[in-house]
Amino acid sequence: MFHRIATLFARAALCLGLVHAAQAQEIKIGALFAMSGTQATFGELMSSGALMAVDHANADRVLKDKLSLAIEDTQATPQNGVIAINKLVNVENVPFVLSSYSGVAKAIAPIAARAKVVAVNGGGVGPDLAELGPYFWNVIPLANFEVRALAPYLVKQRNLKRMALLYIDDPLGQGIRKELETVLPAAGGELVAALSVPVATQQFAGIAARIREAKPDVVYIASYGAQQVAAIKQLRDNGVTQVLASYGSFSNPDVLATPEARGAVFTTQLIDTASADAVTKRFMDAYKAKYGKAPNVYTVNYYNAVRLFVLLAAELQKQGKPINGENLLAQRDATNSFDLVGAKVSFEANGTVDAPIQINEIADGASKALTVIKSK
Repeated sequence: MFHRIATLFARAALCLGLVHAAQAQEIKIGALFAMSGTQATFGELMSSGALMAVDHANADRVLKDKLSLAIEDTQATPQNGVIAINKLVNVENVPFVLSSYSGVAKAIAPIAARAKVVAVNGGGVGPDLAELGPYFWNVIPLANFEVRALAPYLVKQRNLKRMALLYIDDPLGQGIRKELETVLPAAGGELVAALSVPVATQQFAGIAARIREAKPDVVYIASYGAQQVAAIKQLRDNGVTQVLASYGSFSNPDVLATPEARGAVFTTQLIDTASADAVTKRFMDAYKAKYGKAPNVYTVNYYNAVRLFVLLAAELQKQGKPINGENLLAQRDATNSFDLVGAKVSFEANGTVDAPIQINEIADGASKALTVIKSK
């Protein structure tokens, strides 16, 4: 009897050990997305790409262990971002975190750096995101590259020389204003008005009056999400008829579907979604099959961010090295380029990428490419 009981206990202990071992073999990374609130549309786009990359990695068994993604809702606010990053770093013990929004990125970067956790941005485009240290990376060109491409195009190709800027008073908006103050005059243009609004602003009648007084040829909107849609509608409703322009956030489906946005010009990084390479074709086919539509640029960005982790982590496992922030950074620096969706990407020493910029126009609820400005 004693022997039988002892055997049962031994089997139970073995089973419990196997459960713990299986749990320990999971590789977990984190994500800071706006899954609720006014920016939830972006959270849905970003998370759909990231989760698909996780599914593909697990289906292919690229890593020796199962990959999972812990998503924390920031509502696009720095305060929530700080709470979320602390949970991911201190409780979930992740080595790699997806970040979005310039304000959130600046708030969480010091925490990630102290913990030696890699934070990767695929959404925020504030130029100062290039200055957040070696553990903060960007898989997309920042707004300064987009502005440098758009300003000469507007002035020289469209003869739109007088620009009014409506910008959100946060790191993104401030960075775009700073860049325009330099590149616009260099291209032969003039910044005739620079009007800032708080993050929560939803009323733009007064701003519209000031823009009309400035008599610009083009109005650049440096904002995002629901605020951007409200600004577009109210500028048009209040007599602003000039061409509207912006950076990649105009690819937001809510903006594209806004009738008042028709004819607006905006920039994105060039992503060749028609490429026949295996990585791009697989992603495009899988996304259309699952969601019944083509992916948004932010969806691609966060698929690529997770794929970047998978490529680095797989190489570290081959070398018998732990998957931690220090080793991920060292492996990134040791790798010449990465095959991602729509592009082959190389990183600069400061964690940024310099890629060709595509200039687009909104028409009939969608965007069409106008031209591509090659990177230098």
